[in-house]
Amino acid sequence: MSVLKSTGSSKTNTFTGTVLSSWSRQQKLALIAGFAMLGILLAVSACTKQSQKSALVGVSSSSPNPPTAPVVNGPQIAGPQSATGAAPLQAAAKRTLKRRATNVSYSDANSGVSFVYPRKFALVTGEKARPQLDDNAVPMNFVQPGGTTVATVAVPKTMYAGTDFATGFFTVNVNRGLSQEECSHFAFVDTRNADGEPVDAEKVKVGSSDMEMTSEFAGSATKQAEAQYYHDYENGACYEYVLGLGTAGYGVSDGIEPVNRDVVLARLEKILATVKIRPVAQEQAAEPSVAGAESAK
Repeated sequence: MSVLKSTGSSKTNTFTGTVLSSWSRQQKLALIAGFAMLGILLAVSACTKQSQKSALVGVSSSSPNPPTAPVVNGPQIAGPQSATGAAPLQAAAKRTLKRRATNVSYSDANSGVSFVYPRKFALVTGEKARPQLDDNAVPMNFVQPGGTTVATVAVPKTMYAGTDFATGFFTVNVNRGLSQEECSHFAFVDTRNADGEPVDAEKVKVGSSDMEMTSEFAGSATKQAEAQYYHDYENGACYEYVLGLGTAGYGVSDGIEPVNRDVVLARLEKILATVKIRPVAQEQAAEPSVAGAESAK
């Protein structure tokens, strides 16, 4: 009996060892297989990521450079950030703009005369420049005929609105047929004398020139006309400058005040003070020119 028991126990231990050994091997194989599969999966995953990364790198490196803004020659519209910077530039541009001169200069190459006058005044040259007072042409005051009108500057009628101002002008005449002695005389009697007796010409200083001056006055209850004549001998010719003033309407129309005659004549005298004569040949002929000037002396 004891022998059978020992034999059964030995068989049981052998079976158990065999089973345990068998399961342990399977588990080991399964574990090894699991590790192998895990390694394969990790390798495949790594390869996939590497391929995707390579593909992305290839796409990134093969794409063209991002487009750049085209260069446009010419003015550009500034964005909001440049608005504050543009304002000072615009202000500086406005400050550099040149204003039109309030006075302009006139010069005539034929007579050699030049002068400065207000831009708002009207300039007329040649024979059409003969001025008028009281609807009559203002005569030249040379002692001998042969004078010609160079230019006339007329005061705008609107300059003295509300007054009896009708006409104001500055005229230049020249007579090359007179001697210096003849140029110092006038054809008309100076009517400033209330008795109507002749009055000798008055010597006056105008600018840098010494001139002879006389005047003529005519008037009625409704209209008055006054002309002042100045003679100056230069370049072998007698130059005559006429300051004219005409008034009408005071005492006839309501709301009309008398113009300050001294103010009007003083403004015309400022033009006369700018006159300059440069040497010219008598046979020289050229068109007059008008240019900008800063101010009248």
